[in-house]
Amino acid sequence: MRTIILALILAIPEAALAEPLSFDDALARATNSAPLLEAREQQIRARQSAAIAAGQLPDPKLGVGIDNFPISGPPAFSLTRENMTMERIGIEQDVPNLAKRHASQNRADANIAAALARSEADLRRIKVATALAWIDAYYAQKRLEAMDVVLERLRRLPGAAVSAVAAGTGRPAQSLNIRQSIAELFEDRRSMLVAEAGKARAELARWTGDPDPQPFGPLPHFAVSREALRAALVRHPELELASASVGQALADVDAARAEKRPDWGFNVAFQRRDPQFGSMVSVGATMTLPLFPGRRQNPRIEAARADAVAAGAEKEDIRRTLEAQLETALAEHAMHHEQWMRARDTLLPLAQREAQLETASYAAGRAALLDVIEAEAGLARTELDMLDREAAVARHEALLALTYGDNL
Repeated sequence: MRTIILALILAIPEAALAEPLSFDDALARATNSAPLLEAREQQIRARQSAAIAAGQLPDPKLGVGIDNFPISGPPAFSLTRENMTMERIGIEQDVPNLAKRHASQNRADANIAAALARSEADLRRIKVATALAWIDAYYAQKRLEAMDVVLERLRRLPGAAVSAVAAGTGRPAQSLNIRQSIAELFEDRRSMLVAEAGKARAELARWTGDPDPQPFGPLPHFAVSREALRAALVRHPELELASASVGQALADVDAARAEKRPDWGFNVAFQRRDPQFGSMVSVGATMTLPLFPGRRQNPRIEAARADAVAAGAEKEDIRRTLEAQLETALAEHAMHHEQWMRARDTLLPLAQREAQLETASYAAGRAALLDVIEAEAGLARTELDMLDREAAVARHEALLALTYGDNL
């Protein structure tokens, strides 16, 4: 009894995880459980934390030492016999120029923007992949159901062939030919559909974390508008990421230019001597001297400018690539939609009508049983082909809307 109860308790999580999975639930699970998105969130926090220190003054320096310690003459190696010997303790503070600190702040802001854009790009990729995986699993199940209906209808034909043989209107080999055709054309294809359904569920499990996802619910519908998709392309995460890379490169240019401005430093020190001589205080300032920009600062500026130009060119290349991919996807969607409409409105009605006419002709004695079988097999192929075309349309609608549009 305890063993049975334990087995039931252990089976509860599995049953919970095997619950039907709607399209919206699949996207929500993928968003909440994706390790890559968690990594991007931590990267954003790291960049935001690093930005707090950007542009701040460097830490001050504490200096200690002995000045003017004699090593020769009568006061050699004495701390008190020479009036210039002093024990020194002081503070130094370096002050980079303001342009350099502003450039550091701008670079930190650009790093945050890049991390955010990368997170958005990965979020979109994950949602698109999850949506396509759900649609593939959904139609894989529909294909299996349609194939079972087709096989149930076709498996009645061998019995009709046997009856025809008994009645003297058919040949004995016809029933064998029918069984062979069903096994080769449809039962083999059903085995392939079972494998495809397993692959689709495995891909969906990869994104959702559900070990046995079962798609259910209405199929999502996405309106595909060429104008809307083109307008939304400028806000594509890949372009946002490229823009952030340009911002990083421009911040590096500003930092390189800031190297041509002098940096400052300030120091103050207390110097203690023997009481008979008295103590001292020293105050000073330092300034860097960028005297040779042709061999130091200017080459770095040119290198940073070249990187900025390269980042801009890469952004333009990404923009053109996205535009070309969008136009290609729109053309493929139009093709698949036309093929689906043709199959639904023309090919399927014709195949149904042909099967009906051949059946009526066979009943009237004007057609052979083989003609009926061929018509039924053609109808089955048309039904399955139409489902494939419908799946292609649904897949391309989701791909277009989620990859290039604002509708996430």
